[in-house]
Amino acid sequence: MSDAIRNLEPKAVWEYFYQLTQVPRPSKHEEKIRAFMIKFGNDLGLETFMDEVGNVIIRKPATKGMEDRKGVVLQGHLDMVPQANSDKKHDFATDPIDAYIDGEWVTANGTTLGADNGMGVAAAMAILASKEAVHGPLECLFTADEETGMSGAFGLKPNLLKGDILLNLDSEDEGELYVGCAGGIDGNFYFDAKLKEVPTHHVAFKLSVTGLRGGHSGLDIPLGRGNANKIIFRYLHLALERYNIRIAEISGGNLRNAIPREAFATIIIPEGKASELPGCVARFEKIVQKELASADPNVSVKVVPTEMPTKVISDGVQSRLTKAVYGCPNGVIRMSQDMIGLVETSSNLAIVKLAGDQISVHCLLRSSVDSAKEDLANSIGSVFRLADARVEFKGEYPGWKPNMNSDILKIMQSTYQKLYNKIPEIKAIHAGLECGLLGGAYPNWDMISFGPTMRFPHSPDEKVNIATVGKFYNWLLETLKNIPKK
Repeated sequence: MSDAIRNLEPKAVWEYFYQLTQVPRPSKHEEKIRAFMIKFGNDLGLETFMDEVGNVIIRKPATKGMEDRKGVVLQGHLDMVPQANSDKKHDFATDPIDAYIDGEWVTANGTTLGADNGMGVAAAMAILASKEAVHGPLECLFTADEETGMSGAFGLKPNLLKGDILLNLDSEDEGELYVGCAGGIDGNFYFDAKLKEVPTHHVAFKLSVTGLRGGHSGLDIPLGRGNANKIIFRYLHLALERYNIRIAEISGGNLRNAIPREAFATIIIPEGKASELPGCVARFEKIVQKELASADPNVSVKVVPTEMPTKVISDGVQSRLTKAVYGCPNGVIRMSQDMIGLVETSSNLAIVKLAGDQISVHCLLRSSVDSAKEDLANSIGSVFRLADARVEFKGEYPGWKPNMNSDILKIMQSTYQKLYNKIPEIKAIHAGLECGLLGGAYPNWDMISFGPTMRFPHSPDEKVNIATVGKFYNWLLETLKNIPKK
């Protein structure tokens, strides 16, 4: 379907987006996409360079007659979230994305699409390559590692860029302008598994939670979708008390900023109770399916016999681990008092994994209120300290406070109304846009974020609406024409 995608309008944007799908660019493995972008800028004869943390910057001079306008920075991130369905064989470090048109949308075959933030990067590339676009002095900032730590934004040096206005191209609803975002902090909790020999007279089973929608841990957190880690530990907590099971393996989720869609555990159960387990799991599945009938109708909880493991987690550790994960706050913690429908504070219990003799639990905490974020961290930290885990919080980043008197906000409201006879909505987002960090390094910047309509980012259901890409790009072009003078 590649030719069909390349022929969508606006052709330049879709052509560059297709090219991006062919370059592997999972977070932490961005060497190929950096080289691709540097070659792209150099081939255009534009000033192109990479800074010390892996951000790529491309500068384009103003078009004739626009030299006196304020400088604009177009910004997007190079990396993408690497998520695939469990039955899909895909190596994100080497394989291109298999994108195709599905009615009014472009999506991918069993993997994330990378429209987050490939669509924004493609739009900036189209502007850089265009001979018709009208604009003042232009810089394009393509940041590194946004999805797993925002290290590119964290490491951006002051005074490197010259612009006055930042247009962040990383929002996901066309016709909306984002003027604020949540900050976040990573929570990491570690248990020594103290592995023991498998006791005799036991039977082994594989427990699985699958079929969940997952999604973005900020944008989709208010939708009430199931969290595979919370579901599997809910059952493990029950089975520990009822059947005296032992846990040999546990693996749930693999990305901090994605709601976990699947979780798996290998457990052993005394022979005399083994016949009861399938029926118990089936009853539990019906309970979960009823609870998630609207938000996650395809949830599945299954148990099947498996080979006997060689080790199990020690009795004391598995008890403390199970109680801590079962009791850990997850989901929406508090709604905003200032903006109706906006989540203020949330937690995503993203990853639980046994590797070697260590069990790791990873959460992402978000809030637009710094004190609430700190309070949530203390609350979750207390749960895991009571369970005698090693507790670590790191990677904290600030939110972005709205400026309702912003000049670029007024310009973009006016241009959208001119184009589409409608005033765009003004919103804040419960996600970690890079604007908060970038504004710390460049406090003079007037910032705004916008983009085309996407759904289910960070999951294999990710898709971008075709018609909104053209509206987004036309709005960008019209905005650049109307940037004020210095």
